[in-house]
Amino acid sequence: MTFLYFMLLLGVLIFVHELGHFLAARSVGMRVEKFYMGFNLFGIGIKKKWGETEYGIGLFPLGGYVKVSGILDESMDPSSTGADYEYQSKNALQQIWFASAGVIMNFLLAIIIFTGIVYHIGVGVQDERAIVGEVIPNYPAQSVGITSGDLILSVNGEEISSWAEMTELIHPIIDQTVILEIERNGIVITDTLVTTSSQSYIDGELKLVGMVGIAPKVEIVPATLFQAVGEGFSLTSYWLVIIFDSLKMIATGEASFKEIGGPIMIAKLTGESVRNGFLSFLNFMAIISINLAFINILPIPAMDGGHIVVSVLEGVSRRKLPTKVKMGVQQVGVLILLLLFVFVMFNDISRLFQ
Repeated sequence: MTFLYFMLLLGVLIFVHELGHFLAARSVGMRVEKFYMGFNLFGIGIKKKWGETEYGIGLFPLGGYVKVSGILDESMDPSSTGADYEYQSKNALQQIWFASAGVIMNFLLAIIIFTGIVYHIGVGVQDERAIVGEVIPNYPAQSVGITSGDLILSVNGEEISSWAEMTELIHPIIDQTVILEIERNGIVITDTLVTTSSQSYIDGELKLVGMVGIAPKVEIVPATLFQAVGEGFSLTSYWLVIIFDSLKMIATGEASFKEIGGPIMIAKLTGESVRNGFLSFLNFMAIISINLAFINILPIPAMDGGHIVVSVLEGVSRRKLPTKVKMGVQQVGVLILLLLFVFVMFNDISRLFQ
């Protein structure tokens, strides 16, 4: 079952991405030579030609591609006749539109999925008071008997009036004793516990904070279509920032390269999301769609972002880069991608043995 959902996940994300390139190419008059789901390594796969385009399903499922006439891409085909329908004959804006369309479609997919989920289940409204909505299993709060509905009145003798004030006081207390004054069913009691340490994503950084293991009270209220669309954009932006900050933390050494995952990790997380329900699977699909968009827009040769950089340089200089230069850049890009693939697969396999 996990494998089927994993293939569904890949199929939807790849199809949407490549459909973006296909529609953009057609909109500016580029000839689409190939539209493939998966890579047809060694020519093995299913293919059928309709009109000017060869449509196919390749043997290797982890990707797909749209090949337009006259583009120098990972196929390393430098041939160009100068025909009006070729990529090189289009202006910089048209080339950028074609290269960015797949990324745009992945972002749109994420927005649509998030919008649908919010419209279906509603919007969560957090109670600003320091009322316990949920007790997290295997955390200190559970061990001392704190329950849902408890109202936190003070932390180490300092009175609080909101959830934000409470967390602001508890977070700096790492692996130390904390005294909580609690109101339960009209009776005020005192609980003493030792906080546990946890890495939390706060203000764009991973920070070590003290935790007691409680979550706020959240009420789910119906969402209008307008609210759902707004939440769709908001959640997409939120996850985009998370992905960017995660990459930044890896680059600066705050996070380990070992945390980067590949197909095996995605398959594992797909299975976990499916076990939590179909909406959880859709939510995971939206997050991976944003990841795919972000990776493709990076200015790496052989990626969509790399093509955009070349088009911008040629547009600004009003001169075409020499074919030899483009060929060299593509070869470097393909090498980078191969090394990255080997690296993430090594990480994935290492996790299986841990």
